[in-house]
Amino acid sequence: MSSKIILGILLPFLGTSIGALCVCFVKKDLGSRFKCIISGFAAGVMIAASVWSLLIPAMEYESSRVLGAFAFLPATVGLWAGILFLTLTKRLTKRIDENDLFSRSKRTFGENAMLFWAVTIHNLPEGMAVGVVYAAMLAYPSAQTYAGALALSIGIAIQNIPEGAIISMPIYASEKRRWKAFFIGILSGVVEPIGALLTIAAISVVLPFLPFLLGFAAGAMIYAVINELMPNLDNKHNGVISFSAGFCVMMVLDILLG
Repeated sequence: MSSKIILGILLPFLGTSIGALCVCFVKKDLGSRFKCIISGFAAGVMIAASVWSLLIPAMEYESSRVLGAFAFLPATVGLWAGILFLTLTKRLTKRIDENDLFSRSKRTFGENAMLFWAVTIHNLPEGMAVGVVYAAMLAYPSAQTYAGALALSIGIAIQNIPEGAIISMPIYASEKRRWKAFFIGILSGVVEPIGALLTIAAISVVLPFLPFLLGFAAGAMIYAVINELMPNLDNKHNGVISFSAGFCVMMVLDILLG
């Protein structure tokens, strides 16, 4: 496995670690303006990556096989499967009122544990989505470029920064141990590279279902943008600007570097 692929797999985990590291430097909470800007930028990156790195390669790959003009079908079915899967995952953690818990400076041990597992469960399909993209790059490089795969990794990494902080900072507020809070924060992101590596390792099994899985990853990304990132755009002006910036940056990088 090349160093480029290893870097791409580790980027989302790095984003979680950077967010968790905030506990060592930020005294209270991430500012609402910072959350708005970074959420908008991550949303733009992830929507662009869903189109150029997932859906288009899925249809290009399928068009060279048996479906021809109906190459959109596996990607479409996969997209809806990804959205429904994330919806069900969300229902598994429905006892957690995220808007309430994420805004608190202090939480009980049980609330911290529930939020940790909610974020960890949520991170697993994101890691698998990264693995699918790099598996596609290895199997069908003419449709999936490294720049496109890297764009998705960067988008998820940016999204993970607030998530790492959301886990670590309230734990520090409750227990006053920075390094313990940092360790638990990064632990929530460990499942992402594991999920990616397992997906790549199963490339021989994944390959026949690649268009569906790329669509599935796109559905998961779109769900995350609408359900988790958009609600953070309390300042719509900053949110729209940062969203557009993220979208354009990833669109340009995918075309220029692809």
